[in-house]
Amino acid sequence: MAVQQNRVTRSRRNMRRSHDALVAGNPNECTSCGELKRPHHVCPSCGHYDNREVVVQAEVDLEDDAA
Repeated sequence: MAVQQNRVTRSRRNMRRSHDALVAGNPNECTSCGELKRPHHVCPSCGHYDNREVVVQAEVDLEDDAA
């Protein structure tokens, strides 16, 4: 079992943990629909990226597929 050689002070322990803090996201507003989205990502609500539509959502009719 590992046993520490010397006690780690509160100061040194907290200095080591100084980089562990979580950072809040930085959402941007979509230029086409106005919803919040992650920067440099496709908008999940409208599918636009850089003022052009890159994701086209096809509508599927489930009743025709089941028959």
